Amino acid sequence: MRAHPMVGDSLLAAALLSIDVLIFFFEDLPMPPWYLALPADVLVVLPLVVRRRHPLWSAYLVLAFSVLHSELRLGLGAVFCGAIAIYTAVVYAGRKPGALYVVVFVLANVAQAAIGQGTDWVPNTITSTLIFVLCWVLGEYVGARRAYHAELEARLHLLETERGQAARIAVAEERGRIARELHDVVAHAVSVIVVQADGASYMIRSNPELAERAVRTISDTGRGALAELRRLLDLLRGEGASGEPRVPQPDAATLAELAERVRAAGVPVRLDVEGELGDLPAGVSLGVYRIVQESLTNTLKHAGPGASATVRVRQDAEAVDVEVADDGGDRGALVAAGEGAEVPGGNGLIGMRERAHVFGGTLEVGPGPGGGWRVRASLPVRLSS
Repeated sequence: MRAHPMVGDSLLAAALLSIDVLIFFFEDLPMPPWYLALPADVLVVLPLVVRRRHPLWSAYLVLAFSVLHSELRLGLGAVFCGAIAIYTAVVYAGRKPGALYVVVFVLANVAQAAIGQGTDWVPNTITSTLIFVLCWVLGEYVGARRAYHAELEARLHLLETERGQAARIAVAEERGRIARELHDVVAHAVSVIVVQADGASYMIRSNPELAERAVRTISDTGRGALAELRRLLDLLRGEGASGEPRVPQPDAATLAELAERVRAAGVPVRLDVEGELGDLPAGVSLGVYRIVQESLTNTLKHAGPGASATVRVRQDAEAVDVEVADDGGDRGALVAAGEGAEVPGGNGLIGMRERAHVFGGTLEVGPGPGGGWRVRASLPVRLSS
């Protein structure tokens, strides 16, 4: 019935028509000839078939045919169809058109009753008016419920849309975070492996001992990168709850180990730390580590032979400042990126900028005053008491 409302309305019209037909054939009342009565009965119920699609047209047609039906005194069809027409006009056409229709309907019925029913028109009019008022109240109630359900469905649809949008944003942010993590792990490890492999190829004949040490560094770095990749992939597949112990994320407190690995890869690194980095929030601490890691990785890849790097980390109650500078490499084609400027370079520099901005910090990348390359970052932080 809900999928095909005209079917239900047709059955309703047929039921009302059958009542009038039964009254015509079985009640001992003065009736007009059947060729007048039956068409009048059909005409008064016929507009109900399209009452949902054309509520006002249907209602006014019922009003017009009910006048004829009442004049011929054919039964109850005019009263029932009039009540249904009022309900339909209020529910499907709206309050104002419904109110206008009710006024016209009541005036027409009062005029008809006063003209054709003598002294009985007052009680009949009161009875009909009460029926019509009841239909109006019922229509108001149903219309209000329909409007409430429509508003509720609209809000639910909006909530579903917002939830889907929030989920898509969260997925995009998580993918970006994972991409940065994968880049940090893979780029650093591969850079160390490439540098060590190049050194081993040069030293394999002249200095086998140094070449063997480079190969061991390659092996250790590759195993570490592979373990980190497996950990990230397990998290992506939802296998992080397996029996294997989870490896903690690196943080600013492990910068000395990072500097030592870069020294082993062939770049002298001087590490200067001021403040207690172990007190930093976990996210800021990881961001500091990744910024230093990416900067040293770029030094390994671009600074050239004989270059050295200096890492300075200073932390106070308001912010942690990071500076990584090297003294080699011809990267003057890149432009220093200040606040609001686009960071040149690949995913590594973009990842550093994103990490700094996540915590409301700033990042500057560009040539150093005395040559080489310099990365400066400042991340706001408030230590817990």
